[in-house]
Amino acid sequence: MLNTLSQGSPTGQPPLLIVHGLFGSARNWGVIQKRLSDAREVFAVDQRNHGDSPWQDSQSYFDMAEDIAKVIEANGGKMDVLGHSMGGKAVMVLALTRPDLVNRLIVADVAPIAYQHSQDSLIQAMKGLDLDGLTLRSEANRRLSQTVGSEAVRAFLLQSLDLKSTPPHWKLNLDVLEAEMGKIVGFPELSGAFTGETLFVYGGASDYVQPGYQPTIDRLFPHNTMAKIDGVGHWLHAEKPREFEQIVRDFIA
Repeated sequence: MLNTLSQGSPTGQPPLLIVHGLFGSARNWGVIQKRLSDAREVFAVDQRNHGDSPWQDSQSYFDMAEDIAKVIEANGGKMDVLGHSMGGKAVMVLALTRPDLVNRLIVADVAPIAYQHSQDSLIQAMKGLDLDGLTLRSEANRRLSQTVGSEAVRAFLLQSLDLKSTPPHWKLNLDVLEAEMGKIVGFPELSGAFTGETLFVYGGASDYVQPGYQPTIDRLFPHNTMAKIDGVGHWLHAEKPREFEQIVRDFIA
């Protein structure tokens, strides 16, 4: 079972489940989870090979969707489900294969298509980080800056570095994530459609959701609404968290 964090109490409204993206964790969503829990119970999970969840030999979307299904089934059944990036693809596969478990679907800055980019360079940077004698996050940031230029990306990645353990270690199964990168940037061939209400939220400065992807979105998720947040990139929920939160809140209300 995936490591699961919960906030709030049952209210009669469907619970909300939040699924993070590649290199992320449930704790990345802690503030948004807590704020949304004023109206309903909100769960957030660590995906396999991330955070405090078990390490597995696969990172396929069918396996990720099955992991999420088990969490929903263990916590009462049908939920509203929100996923970002890799998590967005995972919840789309869940909705297409187990629509009985999904009430409303929210997909953050990703489309049901195969991308050409890869995150292998970040995996190599994390693997190459010298962890010897490392005790301070500031020093980890300095060392990682030699291979990762973006301060924001370094801060995000370093949230998955456990400096309290001896020796320090990444809470990411980097070997499996590297081996499965083709599946992660891809998207499985699926027939049928999810007929529930679906919201695609995307960043105006991101290239993950483009007009040319709309026919595929319409085919798989015919009852979709598109919402753009101007001036943000792929990590839209971190760049404009209050605007992102309000869009989600309005949709599931």
